[in-house]
Amino acid sequence: MLHKRSPAGVLFDTANFIFLIGIALITLLPFLHIVAGSLASAREVLNSRFILFPREFSLEAYRFIFSESTLSRSLATTVYITVVGTFVNMAMTSLMAYPLSRNIKGKRPIMLLIVFTLLFSGGMIPSFLVVKSLGLLNSYGALWLPGAISPFYLIIIINFFKQLPVEFEESAKIDGCSDPRILWSIILPLSMPVMATFSLFYAIAHWNTFFQALIYINDASRWPIQVLLRQIVIMSSGGIGDASFSSETTIQVPPQTVKMAVIVVSTLPIIVVYPFLQKHFTKGVLVGSIKG
Repeated sequence: MLHKRSPAGVLFDTANFIFLIGIALITLLPFLHIVAGSLASAREVLNSRFILFPREFSLEAYRFIFSESTLSRSLATTVYITVVGTFVNMAMTSLMAYPLSRNIKGKRPIMLLIVFTLLFSGGMIPSFLVVKSLGLLNSYGALWLPGAISPFYLIIIINFFKQLPVEFEESAKIDGCSDPRILWSIILPLSMPVMATFSLFYAIAHWNTFFQALIYINDASRWPIQVLLRQIVIMSSGGIGDASFSSETTIQVPPQTVKMAVIVVSTLPIIVVYPFLQKHFTKGVLVGSIKG
């Protein structure tokens, strides 16, 4: 039987709804300003402090960015780094999380080391020396291997694996399945929410990789898009930039417009991918953190 809501309850829900919608709109304002500014004309950008809807549409900033022939190659490089890096991350994290979610010998000291690496880091110089000694300089392995396993993500995935029914594994072992087969055929299909969620987290980290690429990648032809976009922003601001980067365009574009267009170009691919993983996002984050 449905209970009739009181007028005070209806008023509260309405006010709460309006308040939350207002907060959501406020959070969208900066992004709308960036998109509108990147599409506005140079005159409008220079004369206006805040733009939400451009009066004069212009694609000059995007023409300036895409006029450089190396941009498409850099974009393909970033896609390659993101796809392969995410696969390496999820493969190594899953292979480590599954045995640690079960009662194995030596589990306590391993978990202690994981928590230790979560709290303390060796720093930039020791990391660089390790990468150099392994011969990974100027290779994409320097972007994949040092951070192949995130301790925080690993702990959440371990907790998620602990919550899966053990009856599936027991029946699979009775049928003669090995541990790798159980992981591949049973554990991972049951863990799609958490796998999709942390794949997105790892992919965003690889897509936005900048500092590591700036340190470890010396060849400009192997730069990911974030580093190349930085060079474009420097050149649009009148800076020198890298000698290997030279734009042949004669377009005069305000630096503010170029920066806004750079933000849109670097953010849009992740925004496009997110809706496909949204249904797994909340469940994957929360389920693995309910109990340890």
